Amino acid sequence: MKVYTPTTPIWCPGCGDFGVLASLKKALSDLQIRSKDTVIVGGIGCSGSIHNNLECYGIHSLHGRLLPTAVGVKLANPRLTVIAAGGDGDGYAIGAGHFLHTLKKNPSIIYIVMQNGTYGLTKGQPSPTALVGYEGNLDLPFDAILTALSIPSTTFIARGFSGNQMQLTELLKKAITHANSGHGMGFLEVLSPCVTYNDTYKEWREQVYDVNAEKDYNVQNRLLAFTRVSGIMNEGKIPTGLIYSGKAKSLEENTLSYEKEPVALQDISIEANMQKYEQFLKDFR
Repeated sequence: MKVYTPTTPIWCPGCGDFGVLASLKKALSDLQIRSKDTVIVGGIGCSGSIHNNLECYGIHSLHGRLLPTAVGVKLANPRLTVIAAGGDGDGYAIGAGHFLHTLKKNPSIIYIVMQNGTYGLTKGQPSPTALVGYEGNLDLPFDAILTALSIPSTTFIARGFSGNQMQLTELLKKAITHANSGHGMGFLEVLSPCVTYNDTYKEWREQVYDVNAEKDYNVQNRLLAFTRVSGIMNEGKIPTGLIYSGKAKSLEENTLSYEKEPVALQDISIEANMQKYEQFLKDFR
């Protein structure tokens, strides 16, 4: 058996993804989640290589297709901690259809989106979250938090900032705990500046606003969350923190029988299942 040694990140010095990687390492360590029980599915783009820098199982998926890959892993073995990690271009553009339907199906995986408003790997084109005026962009930015809140089956929605390690680590731990408890998808968008093409550290440090600092904010109230997030955005701020946490059936609850061994751990040898295979073939004759 050959064990893969994590590599040194290839990101530019100061890249926000370093903050995400550091918080993810600490969150997994604090929760005592073993490397052999962790699978990270990476997308395409700078952030999509994050799984190369951790001691765990990793899959480099197709562009925009990391979510169906991660869902397949989870359904095959729900005992695993399954984390999908990619950028906003990967998730909200080519992967937008999978993003919406994964939110709707609510699988118990963690989805981390490193959002920086640009396609950093391909030299700085505007991404779906780019502000008006960036590199000639004319469109208002897509907001994933409001989108996730609009889907009734979402159960965990949060936003962090790579410049706030303490908050980000706690949000990751909550997202992982939520998913590993079988409660559905832990969606966490992380403001992760691209220092080369769209360095927004200064602006975002001034704009981030922690909704959980408000004593009357109720993370279990979807309507309040939608209204308050919209209000904060209208004030020119960026809402962060645990935005919403609710209850809905997970994809595994709707599709799997927990009385059986996970598919990935079942004995599928011909010898042990000959009678079942013969019956299965009869059904197609």
